[in-house]
Amino acid sequence: MKKINLAVAIAFLFTTTIFAQKTFTLSSKSIGGQATKMQEFNGFGCSGENASPQLSWANAPEGTKSFAVTMYDPDAPTGSGFWHWVVFDIPANVNELVQNAGNVSLKLAPKGAIQSTTDYGMKGFGGPCPPEGHGYHEYIITVFALKTDTLGLTDTINPAIVGFNLWNQTIAKASIVMYYKR
Repeated sequence: MKKINLAVAIAFLFTTTIFAQKTFTLSSKSIGGQATKMQEFNGFGCSGENASPQLSWANAPEGTKSFAVTMYDPDAPTGSGFWHWVVFDIPANVNELVQNAGNVSLKLAPKGAIQSTTDYGMKGFGGPCPPEGHGYHEYIITVFALKTDTLGLTDTINPAIVGFNLWNQTIAKASIVMYYKR
């Protein structure tokens, strides 16, 4: 009986190892399902620390030549959502953005990465700051695996142009979501 159970266990482990797919994933050590004052913007009536979250990704698809990261709020009362963070030209050998890498003055982002203008009109991370009483807003943080080394864009380009170029160069993407209200 023990030999049969051992054989079944070995067969199961072998099968799950062979057939398990490793998918492109994004995770964070500093955020969960809710944003906090640490991520909240400092301005526009908000008084947070405006610290971008730590992000790491794994299992990039074959052919990935660079990465990009965005943070978008589809619930913003603008008619077109709100881009809070746009980072691109992250080298293919990088799989993490450290906490507060979105603060361009600290120079914590990977060498070569470009943080372009957000809908706040500034470069780098601009945290959540939904209107008071507007309810929960969804903040979608996405990492893109790209088929190009560089998008060929500058840090002054607007998020819509970056988004168009991401759409054209994306091999795969992975997202996490956090919510915030005031």
